Amino acid sequence: MEKTQQTEATLEQQETVRASAPGRSLLDRLGIVVSLFALYFIWGSTYLGMRIALEGLPPFIMSGIRFLIAGTVLYGYLRIRREPNPRRGQWLGAALIGLLLVVGGNGGVTFAEQWVASGLAAVAVGAMPLWAALFIGLMGRWPARLEWIGLLLGFTGVILLNLGNGIWATPIGAISLLLAPMCWALGSALATRLSLPKGLMSSAIQMLTGGVVMLIISQLLGEHVSHLPTPRSLLALAYLIIFGSLVAYSAYGYLLRKVRPALATSYAYVNPAVALLLGAFMANEPITLMGVLAMLIILTGVGLVSLGRGRGK
Repeated sequence: MEKTQQTEATLEQQETVRASAPGRSLLDRLGIVVSLFALYFIWGSTYLGMRIALEGLPPFIMSGIRFLIAGTVLYGYLRIRREPNPRRGQWLGAALIGLLLVVGGNGGVTFAEQWVASGLAAVAVGAMPLWAALFIGLMGRWPARLEWIGLLLGFTGVILLNLGNGIWATPIGAISLLLAPMCWALGSALATRLSLPKGLMSSAIQMLTGGVVMLIISQLLGEHVSHLPTPRSLLALAYLIIFGSLVAYSAYGYLLRKVRPALATSYAYVNPAVALLLGAFMANEPITLMGVLAMLIILTGVGLVSLGRGRGK
């Protein structure tokens, strides 16, 4: 009798799952489209947002506040909804990804934008999928021939960008801008291998830990706020917290869980163009011919890598 009841319950659960599957599939498709839109356009605008926020706040203080607030809000919201607290191993995994993505990736770009125009910073970060292809290769899947062509082409674009736009006028900024996409790529690759909390909880912990670490770095570097930030700077910070972190960063974590890495990192196609245009029209940043050429070469390389990776699946 008990086994019969269990069997009936199991069949009922299976019917419920089958009945709800189309709805979940539709929601997943909608979530993927909305998340890609957020990454393509919101993240493209955050380069200018960071540049404006830096007018009143030092880089690591600004980034630390940004991600600590966003992570605390998201974590608190999830706990109020009675989402389970992650296990210790999941905390450690999410913290490691947070160090690479938030501190090394975003923090490195913010630090570099003290000297480098926001549009050029976005072009340099556009090479991130190229680094991701290399790291994924080191983890067991080496690039195919088309991907290698894309890698060589993309890195040629990075070299042109660094040679032709005066980025090395401040070497520490240039080095930071070279390391940032490497950190982001490594974090994105590891995110598919490590044990992480489910859903948005992973993004919340990454932002929390990343924000705390960046505030510690700010103290070690002796950063301080010498004057009251301007309303323009504070509005930019609020935009970064709400849209750049709570919306777009969470969307990126969602995509890493739902789609293949080639699609999740495809925002690199659009971000440089959005950032260059916004920087030119809203911050009077010059668009150089070498910068545009470097962007086209880098994005062509990224496209070949993604196309080659898609054929290999």
